[in-house]
Amino acid sequence: MWKKDRIRAEEIAKEAGLLRELIADYDSVSSKEDLDKLEKKAVMTGRHDTGPAIISTFPGAGGDDANDWSKMLLEMYTKYAKGRGWRVSKIDENTIEINGAYAFGFLKNEAGVHRLVRISPFDSKKLRHTSFALVEVLPEIHKLDEEKLEIPEKDIRVEFSRSSGPGGQNVNKVETAVRVVHIPTGVSAASQAERSQAQNRERALKLLKARIVKLMEENQAQEVSELRAKAEPEWGSQIRSYVLHPYKMVKDHRTKTETSDVDGVLNGGLDEFIESGLQLTS
Repeated sequence: MWKKDRIRAEEIAKEAGLLRELIADYDSVSSKEDLDKLEKKAVMTGRHDTGPAIISTFPGAGGDDANDWSKMLLEMYTKYAKGRGWRVSKIDENTIEINGAYAFGFLKNEAGVHRLVRISPFDSKKLRHTSFALVEVLPEIHKLDEEKLEIPEKDIRVEFSRSSGPGGQNVNKVETAVRVVHIPTGVSAASQAERSQAQNRERALKLLKARIVKLMEENQAQEVSELRAKAEPEWGSQIRSYVLHPYKMVKDHRTKTETSDVDGVLNGGLDEFIESGLQLTS
């Protein structure tokens, strides 16, 4: 019983601390812009909201178009983050880490399937194609969670390859890129951002644990073997559609927010969608 009392006492202390912080922020409000920022901060009280966000994009149905769409989405989030003055680090070809105040809180609702409709640049007949990509948004795993989640070495397969982008003289010469696979579930993670194989292995393993922790929280799984992905990147499951032809429109299917400025959105102009997404958790 004492343990439960202690946990509740810690929760109350945290809530009191947040309340004092919000009161102090309210006293410093001098404009509508300050008030808007305070309102956003008030709804971001999740355990991980104040910290970094790790974003991965995965192609779904759509072939070459889906692969291209996945890269376009990663670039969109990179531009959004840089526009806010946040630091962006590339982990591998489909994963970036974004460091900035409340980065995860702002971006967590971007997770899900994103649909693109356009004239395919890969179709010689210039026909309209629909493609899908899955966006995954993870928080930086807390050290305590990382230490608690012990994965037996026999449950991990480690694969090495050559890094495929800028990063130093060892690129394309030494197998420094690392991919780790959790054999029981098939969950995997990769890193090629670091210069050494050992550093990339450590970073990939940390990302793997973050994915497992997040999935365990979402699915309330008691055993790692119970984990299953919740969304398939295909028809009927999209959270947002981006239409480039025959008209221009970006529409969020959860909040009904929409705009015809598709180019602006793809260049990182996500504020309207991010703000409406915050209402999903308020």
